[in-house]
Amino acid sequence: MPTEQALPLSGAEELLAKYPLERREAGVINIGGSGRIQADGVAYKMAHFDCIYLPKGTKEVLFATDNPSEPALFYINTTPAHKVCKLAHIPFDKAIHVELGSLSDSNQRVINKYIVPETVETCQLTMGLTMLSDGSVWNTMPTHTHERRMEVYLYFDIAQDNAVFHLMGTPSETRHMVVLDKQAVLSPSWSIHSGVGTRNYSFIWGMCGENQDFGDMQAVRTSDLR
Repeated sequence: MPTEQALPLSGAEELLAKYPLERREAGVINIGGSGRIQADGVAYKMAHFDCIYLPKGTKEVLFATDNPSEPALFYINTTPAHKVCKLAHIPFDKAIHVELGSLSDSNQRVINKYIVPETVETCQLTMGLTMLSDGSVWNTMPTHTHERRMEVYLYFDIAQDNAVFHLMGTPSETRHMVVLDKQAVLSPSWSIHSGVGTRNYSFIWGMCGENQDFGDMQAVRTSDLR
């Protein structure tokens, strides 16, 4: 979250790399005020809910805020990459918007697909943002697993004194985590991943693994959950 000064993408020491994206690709979504991302000398405007895909080999990445009193807040997913793809800037209105669910089932929501094969070529990263309508609290029900991919959720827009109960574990032995605003959950490939909030909320999902087929999932009947 840059304020007065731009912040560089760091972490190369942990990766034993010359720079963070030497062997990795990244997706970034801005969930704060307007800002900019500079990638190898080229600046890209990042309004609220805009996204950018940074390919393997991007050497210098700088994050900046337009108005320090309303700072940008950049959420990053990064995965190993074995090929170089093209950088892609995806404004919110260029994402694929899919309406799902219903108010009667308490899961009316819009899935905004940013980094998917239909819009951006990547090595393995996929990424998007789901927003629940007022009065809806459930996401991803009926639940499922991704045996060939893992997934990470960042929950946000959770109102004060509210929470999301994130369900995980095997279908026959579920567990839950209490998640507050701007907290993330890692979901391994064998785990279900659903959530229910005390009111509506939003979350960013990111996936990586053997394929990028959004529909490659193993459905679990709600009646079979334990």
